[in-house]
Amino acid sequence: MSAQTIPDLPCLCGSLRRASRALTQRYEKALRPLGLRATQLTILQVLARAGEVSQGELGGMLAMDSTSLTRTLAIMRRQGWVRERRGRDRRERWLHLAQAGENKLERVAPVWEQVQGELRSLLGPQGSRSLLQLTREIVSLAAREGDAL
Repeated sequence: MSAQTIPDLPCLCGSLRRASRALTQRYEKALRPLGLRATQLTILQVLARAGEVSQGELGGMLAMDSTSLTRTLAIMRRQGWVRERRGRDRRERWLHLAQAGENKLERVAPVWEQVQGELRSLLGPQGSRSLLQLTREIVSLAAREGDAL
């Protein structure tokens, strides 16, 4: 499909979701040979930066629904990338990056950096900064409104 045949969408949500899917597909294609999904990479990156967090906090940081997060974390725990410990309440789960997760991040870093570089080149420095700023603003607005996080 050419860019000329892609209709503009008047809906902010629809446009952003379509852009997100397009970006995700690009990362997924690059990560597939390494046995990692884009969602899993994002979780590893967040845990590497945040340290130990509750599953609820992680879901908030990712603006991710509980069912999808639980399903993805189960796979990641089986792979040994994420470790879990129970909190005082049986339902409370605290998560942190396991050594295997750190190793996985190191192995995928060159591929991730290549995709990042390609996208930065295509968008240009200002476009890349603007995109990151805009996504931060959207998440921040949603959090203030109580729609996410």
